[in-house]
Amino acid sequence: MLADSHCHLNYKGLVDEQQAVLERARARGVTAMLNIATRESEWDDVLATAEREPDVWATVGIHPHEADQHPHIDTARLVERARHPRVVGIGESGLDYFYDHSDRARQQTSFRAHIAAAREAQVPIIVHTRDAEEDTATILRDELEQGSFTGVIHCFTGTGAFADIALDLGFYISISGIVTFKSARDLQETAARLPLDRLLIETDAPFLAPVPHRGKTGEPAFVADTASFLAQLRGDDINTLQEITAHNFHALFSKTLA
Repeated sequence: MLADSHCHLNYKGLVDEQQAVLERARARGVTAMLNIATRESEWDDVLATAEREPDVWATVGIHPHEADQHPHIDTARLVERARHPRVVGIGESGLDYFYDHSDRARQQTSFRAHIAAAREAQVPIIVHTRDAEEDTATILRDELEQGSFTGVIHCFTGTGAFADIALDLGFYISISGIVTFKSARDLQETAARLPLDRLLIETDAPFLAPVPHRGKTGEPAFVADTASFLAQLRGDDINTLQEITAHNFHALFSKTLA
């Protein structure tokens, strides 16, 4: 059992051979894939894949890079789309101050709207955060005071201190193929100590292919390579790590069990 908790099956590089991509993932033991939306124009296609494939689920959301282009996407619109049984999460949303492709205030407004939608729809939020740990933590704390919600920090590359904050707030942490890179020493130290019952694994395909596939188009099959690296890094039995992270995926995204 393996779950790819974050991939983009409808992105260029994967969509043109989507069925073959799915079959390669299944051949390596991947039993669940979450197909993530980043802009409104993707929603229908992302959902169509989830409707067609029983081991694929969908999200609806606006990436922080796209926040300026989607001022009309509010909580109500997200909640409406999240009623679909194959939509199991809201996002990805959050803050990206590294690229600043959208105004920071607009990113924050969008992020709060997504959190409100996750709370109302009772599904997790998938959080993207880069060079914005302080504001991300502040917004998560503020919003938790308004009512409970849960979620995952996707493609975690943050500090150990931010990992502790996310865990204290009840969030899961998802590790991508970046952890296999030689330059990722700090991330490896954090990943080695994360509690197994809060750990998810992802590919973020078609991006971030792990070793030994660096330089190639990422795909969900490669989550097996990241899992193998993590098990060795942490000293975990590989079968146990695979099974528990897959269990964590379904526990967080509980609509997948319906």
